[in-house]
Amino acid sequence: MDRIEAIELATLDAVPPQRLQRWRDWLLPFDDGTVGRSRSAVPLRHAAPAHDVLGELERRYAEQGLATVLRIPELSEFARLQAAMSAAGYARTKPTLVQVGDLQGLAAKSGPGSAIEIADRPASDWEQVFLGEGFDPRDGASRLAILRRGTHSLFAGVRVDGRIAAVGSAAVSHGWCGMHGMRTLPAFRGRGFAGAILAALARAARERDAHSVFLQVDAANARARSLYEGLGFAPAWTYAYWARR
Repeated sequence: MDRIEAIELATLDAVPPQRLQRWRDWLLPFDDGTVGRSRSAVPLRHAAPAHDVLGELERRYAEQGLATVLRIPELSEFARLQAAMSAAGYARTKPTLVQVGDLQGLAAKSGPGSAIEIADRPASDWEQVFLGEGFDPRDGASRLAILRRGTHSLFAGVRVDGRIAAVGSAAVSHGWCGMHGMRTLPAFRGRGFAGAILAALARAARERDAHSVFLQVDAANARARSLYEGLGFAPAWTYAYWARR
């Protein structure tokens, strides 16, 4: 299995959709939640797709009663498909970087003195961070429902004065540790908790025989990109979501 396919499969192990189909070299996740990765068709190879791809994807999503959303790499191989989507009334949104790092190097990082708690399931106070100050409660509830469905996941949190202040999760599958769900409550940002959580999850993933690590970050999130680059992550490719206006 090549790197692209493994990362895309590991991504959907982290944020499992309600239903999933595989068609040709595409994954078709079907979900009515707010997580784009759980409801957007994505190619498993970075090669020019067949001319009939868009129509067939639209048909399959219509059968599920869902709008068609695609997650397309920003590569020349997909230029014809992008032109076809634009002509059909689709718009490009939310460019996102897929970044890969050195799992062993990340695991060796140290952080602030607060201990990192790691569990196989999200505890109630871990979940409350998703619903807390500074975050959209509807989006948080949808993301929690999806994260709870994961069967390969780890959940980490930093506790300050008895309160969970920062959280993150990872899914370990197909040899990869995929980092997801990083959130820090506003009052606790800037203390290094996110980096400490990533390092702790990397150590736990190595114990589960992961050999590589990746994450995905909104291209417009300069603060998060700076954090991840400082931890050794580098861009592998960029994708954007395409949906009808």
